[in-house]
Amino acid sequence: MHTAQSRPAPTKVLTLIALASVLLPLAACHSDTAATPDNFIAALNAHFVAHPECLFPEAPRFPYETSDPVKTAQMDALAGSLMLTVKKEPNIHVSRYIPTAIGERAAPRFCYGHRNVTAIDSFTPPAPANGFTETHVAYRYTIAEVPVWAKSDAMRAAFPAMALATGGTSTGKATLAATMAAWQVPE
Repeated sequence: MHTAQSRPAPTKVLTLIALASVLLPLAACHSDTAATPDNFIAALNAHFVAHPECLFPEAPRFPYETSDPVKTAQMDALAGSLMLTVKKEPNIHVSRYIPTAIGERAAPRFCYGHRNVTAIDSFTPPAPANGFTETHVAYRYTIAEVPVWAKSDAMRAAFPAMALATGGTSTGKATLAATMAAWQVPE
């Protein structure tokens, strides 16, 4: 049998409900699922560590042969960085390239680092899209963990996009989707 004293008073229950309604949103502000620049940076950096920047989006097959002057200059720069060996065939005006032992680790795409997001410049209010809550972010980044072979002047001249990307701070845009655990870049 319950007495009146064992039941919480209605004002105590209302006070607890009011307190919970104030504290729960504050707790969400510090969760991994809150729409904050810090959470967006964490999501983007986790994505970019697994998706490095590479010289060749489409991996060439080795041995690689070319007579194209631009491709020859690029492959010669990789050979100068000791990533490839080259054999010139002057009779047929073709150069043949094969990865060196060191180059095997980076071949065939020759990835030269990954984006490291340093700031979120803007983001759209999170809204339902494609079955998730999504936001579009504009961010600033640098390239992290650039290997020594990618830093030579010859490499920078042969691969201007890489030179630009590794030369300082760049900007980018991405879509992020909220999951139960955190924000992520949809695959």
